Amino acid sequence: MSGSSQSLGLTQPLQDAIAEAEELIANAPFIRTEADRLEGYDYLAGRIRMAMQTAFDYDLEQPVFINPTHQFSRQGLDNPDAVYFNAYLREGVEYVVRGRRGTSADLSFQVMGGSYSADSAATSLMAFDDRELDIAEDGSFEFTYVAEPGAKTLIVREVFNDWDTESRGTLTIERVDTIGRARRPLAEETLRKKYEVAARSLTSSIQTWFAFPHFFQYKEPVNTLTAPASTPGGLSSQFSSIGHYELAEDEAMIVAVPRCEDCTYQAIQVGSDWYASTDYETHQTSLTKAQAVADADGVMRFVISERPPGPDGSPVANWLETTGHRTGPIMLRWQQLTRPLTAADGPSVEIVPVDEVPKHLPELAGLSTEEYAERIAARQRAVARRMIS
Repeated sequence: MSGSSQSLGLTQPLQDAIAEAEELIANAPFIRTEADRLEGYDYLAGRIRMAMQTAFDYDLEQPVFINPTHQFSRQGLDNPDAVYFNAYLREGVEYVVRGRRGTSADLSFQVMGGSYSADSAATSLMAFDDRELDIAEDGSFEFTYVAEPGAKTLIVREVFNDWDTESRGTLTIERVDTIGRARRPLAEETLRKKYEVAARSLTSSIQTWFAFPHFFQYKEPVNTLTAPASTPGGLSSQFSSIGHYELAEDEAMIVAVPRCEDCTYQAIQVGSDWYASTDYETHQTSLTKAQAVADADGVMRFVISERPPGPDGSPVANWLETTGHRTGPIMLRWQQLTRPLTAADGPSVEIVPVDEVPKHLPELAGLSTEEYAERIAARQRAVARRMIS
């Protein structure tokens, strides 16, 4: 084709899907402000990025772990404390997973059948955490898995309780019968399919995450949180409490929850109506038990509000910023539990005027502007060390 500039038209499905996705974003029913709309367009960029990565890194013959969810591609109320990895599977094929255990609070594996959609959740076929691995003294491990009927994806989550001290491990996957073999040469038909997959993935992911919170969070009364329960979807040893908030600018939600010593990881986060995490790098929109302060009675008391809730309007250690969002989801997580949780382990909720928070929480101590900026700087540095994109 030397000298020819004829287009193959391979990208047309993706172009059409981007236009459709933009309409979905621009007309989302929960948009109230221009800031909401702009956030939607930023969210759209992440969805496009995810769709391209999903389609073009998808290789059933030479599988690799990809990182589709991170600070630049948020989805599914992504956990600010987690690094996510996905590898695609073919039924009946043998795989070897190798790695070196880092020092994170939890490392879990889950095999999913199918994928989430606007109509239903994916099926969890198997789930376990690193306690079931044979880990050598140097942290290395290896296990073999033959993909069972219906297996489509292996998901790995590495979760961090202490952002400052815990470190990531390493992870690889091999398909036993294709390792050492070169990839197939590029073909027009293969590339055409990949662009078509990216197009379908883009629009379906937006529709899925628009619908998903209505299966769970938004079935609950506003400004309430559920008792801890095993997380839907089959995550090994994880319990969660869910809800959603609606707060005026001068209101605050106080969430009180006992600090749990029977798990390696415990955390709370708020999100946006895009069902995604909000800025957890330059704002404090999540806290783990390692980052939070517990009162003398062993209870962590978090304050969710737009304005700083401390004395004289100062920020406080356990403040979760709503960053301009009047509504959004809330989730508490416990992982690597050694016992089932009960309602007594769960949160209680109280809505109060933000100016009256110090009256309700007499132990509350304010932070100076400089002290709070130091906390944010520590978050930025920790994310930079931990996250990959």
